[in-house]
Amino acid sequence: MAVMTAAEVNPTLLAWAREQSGYAPETVAKRLGVKPDRLEAWERGDLKPTVRQAQELAKYYHRPFGVLFLPQPPVVAPLASEYRRLPGVQPGVESPEFRLALRVMLQRRQVTLELSEELGQAWPEFTTSAHQSDGASKVGQRLRSALGVTIEQQLAWRDEWQAWREWRAAVENAGVLVFQFPKVPLEQARGVSLFEFPVPVVGINSKESSPGARVYSLLHELVHVALAVGRDEQVALTERRSAAEWRELERFAEEAASEAIIPDSALQEQLRRTSVARDAWDVRQVRALASKFRVTPLAMATRLRSAGAFTWAGYQLWKSAWDDFVASLPARKGGIATPVDKTLGRAGRPFSQLVLEALDANRITAVDASRYLDLKFDHVEKLRAELGEARAGASGTDDGE
Repeated sequence: MAVMTAAEVNPTLLAWAREQSGYAPETVAKRLGVKPDRLEAWERGDLKPTVRQAQELAKYYHRPFGVLFLPQPPVVAPLASEYRRLPGVQPGVESPEFRLALRVMLQRRQVTLELSEELGQAWPEFTTSAHQSDGASKVGQRLRSALGVTIEQQLAWRDEWQAWREWRAAVENAGVLVFQFPKVPLEQARGVSLFEFPVPVVGINSKESSPGARVYSLLHELVHVALAVGRDEQVALTERRSAAEWRELERFAEEAASEAIIPDSALQEQLRRTSVARDAWDVRQVRALASKFRVTPLAMATRLRSAGAFTWAGYQLWKSAWDDFVASLPARKGGIATPVDKTLGRAGRPFSQLVLEALDANRITAVDASRYLDLKFDHVEKLRAELGEARAGASGTDDGE
């Protein structure tokens, strides 16, 4: 019979890693196929897991195996001191999936700063600020100006996927890292922004299948970043607005994002070509107008409301009709994304390019590159080819999941 070797792990670190990952003891015990009281005995130091079990724990917690042997837990800032307040997400009790997503994005930001310094590259600084007192319309116009996207370019885009790629590139060029995060339910978070400066981060939920919805979430989160630059918003841990005040801020961000994506001058030009009375817009008409700007019908309806084409009551009626329409649609069948597609979608092109440049300059190892990109080294050359095609003018992937 084979002898099971006990792992001389620090029991305090076992408890710390589980708690930091947001898992209940029962969940972890079930995953490992042991009883909860055995897991608790490991964390008290009464028993020790085998080496294999300790490795499984480290893998499940997404921590290096060596962390479990440290003399004391690392000092880490609460995640809620990094991200903006989100509806329905209570600081300190985030889901394990969301915690992991935040950790990965924060790690990629840190890698970006370190590699940029190693290579002598300067990352642009995002300095556009916003205040609620400025008004949503002015903030939206300010953001669009900062991103440098013209209405002529936007109307010439081929489809919503190109719109997503172009808006994402514009935000990244302005000095904001844009990542996508997987495995988090949309009900938890469609997007999130990390108030880390000088290089803030916007994260978009990759479960959002519509590229137009990703664009809207991207600009919505960028409004929150601009509010943080203007010191008009704080991280979730210290945000003190009441629930009513927070709803008002979210509505402000919605309207500012809508103005940034659909400028009033361009919208009014389109409205002059129609003869739809106020509150008379139906689902078909809003969809047709939305397609011109490569946005979702819901984003267009929000913009029509702020432009006065809908009253609030009229918008609510339209929204009810829209929800019924969406419910009647057949389930969307997603394609199968390649490993390179997933890396480009989640990590982004600037980050991926930076890692490859650091690898070529011998500043990092192949193992480092694979870990940073979450990509097997066998696929790294395919990633390099994809990035080369994009620079040559090819359309690239849809950055989907």
